[in-house]
Amino acid sequence: MKPLHRKNIPPSPPRPLKIVQFGTGNFLRGFADWMVDLLNEKAGFNGDIQMVQVHSRKPAAGINAQDGLYHLLTRGFQKGKTIEEDRLIQCVRGAVNPFVDYPAFLALGNEPDLAFVFSNTTEAGIYFDERDKDRTLTPEAFPGKLTALLYQRYSHFEGDPDKGLVHLPCELVENNGDKLKENVLRYARLWELPKAFEDWLETHNHFCNTLVDRIVPGFPIESAPQIQETLGFRDEQLVVAEPFHFWAIEGPEWLPEVFPAEKLGLNVILVKDLSPFRTRKVRILNGAHTSMVPIGYLHGKRLVKEVLDDPETARFVESTIFDEIIPSMNLSQELVEPFAHDVLDRFKNPFVKHKLIDISLNSIAKWKVRVLPSLLEFSIREGKLPPQLCKSFAALLVFYRGHYKGEPIPLRDTDETLHYFDQLWKIKKPEELVRDVLSRIDFWDQDLNLVQGLSKLLIEEVNALLAAE
Repeated sequence: MKPLHRKNIPPSPPRPLKIVQFGTGNFLRGFADWMVDLLNEKAGFNGDIQMVQVHSRKPAAGINAQDGLYHLLTRGFQKGKTIEEDRLIQCVRGAVNPFVDYPAFLALGNEPDLAFVFSNTTEAGIYFDERDKDRTLTPEAFPGKLTALLYQRYSHFEGDPDKGLVHLPCELVENNGDKLKENVLRYARLWELPKAFEDWLETHNHFCNTLVDRIVPGFPIESAPQIQETLGFRDEQLVVAEPFHFWAIEGPEWLPEVFPAEKLGLNVILVKDLSPFRTRKVRILNGAHTSMVPIGYLHGKRLVKEVLDDPETARFVESTIFDEIIPSMNLSQELVEPFAHDVLDRFKNPFVKHKLIDISLNSIAKWKVRVLPSLLEFSIREGKLPPQLCKSFAALLVFYRGHYKGEPIPLRDTDETLHYFDQLWKIKKPEELVRDVLSRIDFWDQDLNLVQGLSKLLIEEVNALLAAE
């Protein structure tokens, strides 16, 4: 089997460097980089990507050993069909590490055709570190590294207005572009950079808020040898992704001209307001995930797909989405219903083993953000409580008992939350327990005992679950 590097594939014409990408992880490789590779082939984008390692102090030996090459395996279930597609991604040059070679990193700012910055540095990656006082040393924080790169570019091209960049952060943070810009400006002031540089940042760079959505499980450990045999290459950077993808961008009107993803039918849209799409994702995708966990787990399921394969629990999920979550939102049917059907297809993906216990991490906090708004708004709109969401709420309380039908449940939450539920289940009857939990304003931002009929219904559901043991 041949190793994967550029000497072992047909040569391709050289392309200019158009994108600096902060982050070398699975998500960007299975999402944005895949799109760029398609744009190069089918839309004349004609641009390469240079990755930048953000956290590690070690060189990116793996991706560099393969000259930036890797295969993306699209695996999933979409519109009634099983999808299995393979693609060799050729648009990535490799990765540079600023902690290893800071001058090489800064030199990326001198690239004349550079146009975009992609990033995915985790939800905690966009921050300001006041300890990064010396810009001649590699900053710890990603925004600090970006500021240093931008100042290098500004200086090299003497403030040329045409050399500003479009920034497309993919971190799952609300208003990610605004927050990135805010922190870059903070570094400019910390380092006492010229006011003209700040003006260039403000006027000639575009920091776009974005919302991204795709499940990218990463390297297929179990099936990798067989896949590599089929591909004919020893590829240690394989990435698996689901077929579904979505990228909403609050950006300038001319962005589709320079990043023509829509021309290829890719699910990339330019919008004026991300909030409806964020609400749709949080309430339908994340809300269905979080509400199914306690129900599925107490029914003996351990994977999302198992929940959807069982007729009883599948009906619960479908009814929760279409009969309760969607009616609770003030969004058009055209916006939410196709997305909801896509969500069900994604849950049924036979290639992704998504564990319920992994989704359950910090479920109390997740339930407040992802599920509770649907329950409360449904009750206001319909004048009654949503039965499926209430069943999920009751199952959540039983789930946090830490055992069911003689089996322990490996709960994952803050120590304070776990201790609270452990003590509560030891000393209180279900009636008292439900009312105590509903009264926790620090959990729910309100006393849920004031929601008419909720405590009574939850007590009934909790008692039913305990009786079924």
